[in-house]
Amino acid sequence: MATTIEVNKQSVKQLLESGKTKKFVIPEYQRPYAWTDEQIQTLFDDLVEYTENNNESTYFLGTIVSYENDDNQQEIIDGQQRITSLFLLLRALYSKLESMVETPESKNFKSQIESALWEQDELTAAVDFSKTLIVSKVMGDEGNEAFTKILVTGKTDQNAKDNYSSNYNLFTKLIEKYATSQPELFYWFIRNVLNKAILLPITADSQDTALTIFSTLNDRGLALSDADIFKAKIYNHLNESDKNDFIELWQQLNDEASNANESIQKLFYYYMFYLRALENDRKTTTPGIRKYYSSDNFKRIYQTDVMKDLQTILNLWIVINNRIELDDEPWSKNIQIRQTLDSLTSYPNEFWKYPVVIYYLKYLKKNNFESEFLTFLQHLLAVLCARYIVTPTINAVKRGILNLDAEIIKSPTPQFDFSPIDEDVLKESIKSAHRNTVRMILKILAYQDQTELLPDRWEIEHILPQKWQSTYFPNSSDKEVKILVEHIGNKIPFEKKLNIIASNGYFKKKQDSYEKSNIQILIELSHSYNDWGLDKIRERDIRISDELAKLLQKWGLNQTKVVTEKQLIPVPDDRIADYFDFIKMFNKEDTDESRKAFLNM
Repeated sequence: MATTIEVNKQSVKQLLESGKTKKFVIPEYQRPYAWTDEQIQTLFDDLVEYTENNNESTYFLGTIVSYENDDNQQEIIDGQQRITSLFLLLRALYSKLESMVETPESKNFKSQIESALWEQDELTAAVDFSKTLIVSKVMGDEGNEAFTKILVTGKTDQNAKDNYSSNYNLFTKLIEKYATSQPELFYWFIRNVLNKAILLPITADSQDTALTIFSTLNDRGLALSDADIFKAKIYNHLNESDKNDFIELWQQLNDEASNANESIQKLFYYYMFYLRALENDRKTTTPGIRKYYSSDNFKRIYQTDVMKDLQTILNLWIVINNRIELDDEPWSKNIQIRQTLDSLTSYPNEFWKYPVVIYYLKYLKKNNFESEFLTFLQHLLAVLCARYIVTPTINAVKRGILNLDAEIIKSPTPQFDFSPIDEDVLKESIKSAHRNTVRMILKILAYQDQTELLPDRWEIEHILPQKWQSTYFPNSSDKEVKILVEHIGNKIPFEKKLNIIASNGYFKKKQDSYEKSNIQILIELSHSYNDWGLDKIRERDIRISDELAKLLQKWGLNQTKVVTEKQLIPVPDDRIADYFDFIKMFNKEDTDESRKAFLNM
């Protein structure tokens, strides 16, 4: 079915009057009314200036994006702040007109405002002040009630601090001042607000279409997110007694996610991969999260474990992103796990995150989770690191990762279905590693000697500076030096602050700064050499490529499955020869049957 939208330029009065047949509603998932007094002042001043310039052209106020929901209401997707403020402005103008001596002008404009704010009897035009043409349902916003009360009574509570009350009171003061100082222009001002101020309502045929339009038009930040939709859906699905607890839980989750440099939107995205893995969905096409969760009438987000699972996922990212331990997460005290996760954060794309989240969520409560999690992470790091070093493209591991996601659900020692890496090709590729992989490689190497996380802020140090003097290498071409300077053998982690001090000096001049570092691999380098040149780079190239390739093989590179310590079987001394014969066979065929055969030897 083709998507349809309706665009029709209208005056403020024309648009608001349409609420008589299709009431305006600010839905639950929208953010609370948040216009500041500065924005109210600007709107009022602009309308005053337009009036005083006696300008007969129209004054454009912006767009309103909505769609007709199942209750025959105009559900506002974009423009809620603007349309809310206009309702408050017209109510304040009506209150001022009521306080004035009735004149033909005041009577006329009272009638016009009544038609824009309240329901009226179709035959007599009698106003029902208790039935406004707009209602706000914003979840958890205590101001909703205040907004309705203002429109009905024209009054605010004396101690009210909500934005509706504050902005209405400001409009009242501005109107009073203007009516007193410019009485001859006051009615023209009202006329302009109602009939010369123009809005561009965009009415979509569905919520999805309206949200798409909003995303396209919005450039003001704070775009409405899919998570806002999910929040409203979950909220409306709950019993009344559970709604307040949910609001509190959601806000806490939102705050903690922000503090961990994540968002609830991202948590839902990670969770989608977990649910897809449970469903054995291995498709390489990733659906949009709103489309994914909205299928089957939002069934997936109504599950009772959703909020708990999102919090669990967030705990993982708090540890990773904030680089801290959590008291109720014992695994977070394992420095090897944290170092491996930190190394993964330097992988050049986000594919590593999905299997990590899935494994964590699936097996966190398992008794031997800590040791198996470490084994899994090291295997994952080995595969991803080697694969990207050899083939530095974003999609090199996509299919393998989605298969791995589903395999994790089956077993804590899942099958890794990735194409094998030639060891010689890997070693050569490491020496001139793609710039996107250098930080990850240096982390892996540094953590073999580091008993803690690397400093939060470190840079890639060129041991031989990128700006060298040609006279320093009389027997080498500039091209050769330029290439070697960028080899992995010439790079090492170095704290940013110390690196600034060391500047572009040569090795001897930088050694004092190296000695002050908290990075063990850098200190050892400083102790091991008295000078640094091209031969040292070539030598370290070979040593690093050998060391890294050996380490990645140890962690499971080119193995479909890693054998954990728990799976290792003690062998009596008189069976050692048989054991080694079996190992040859085991490496060729790692199956449950082969293990049983060994146990029966």
